[in-house]
Amino acid sequence: MIRHYETLGLLTSVHRSDSGYRLYSEADVHTLRFIKRARDLGFSMHDIAGLLSLWHDRKRSSAQVKRIAQRHLAQLRERIEHLQAIERSLQRLSACCHGDDRPDCPILDDLAR
Repeated sequence: MIRHYETLGLLTSVHRSDSGYRLYSEADVHTLRFIKRARDLGFSMHDIAGLLSLWHDRKRSSAQVKRIAQRHLAQLRERIEHLQAIERSLQRLSACCHGDDRPDCPILDDLAR
């Protein structure tokens, strides 16, 4: 993933030892932790790039950061609603299925529609 972060410009090229091993500075490690935390919160790579840029910009306004976070939160809520609708459908279909030795199955019937 680190190479991917480098190609996306999220992380500057890391120095290498004579044997080719990457040598990370404290700033590199801090940036990697920032990226990991942002990924853990589900931010897209595009948003992470924007957040990193704002993080490094001491003249930023927190309003810019908040807009990114609120947009992401709205997207998460939309995805949660969608997943809850899927859950309700599967619960309904599972409740309709007898789960016995008979071949008829409302789950497969629904999928075939």
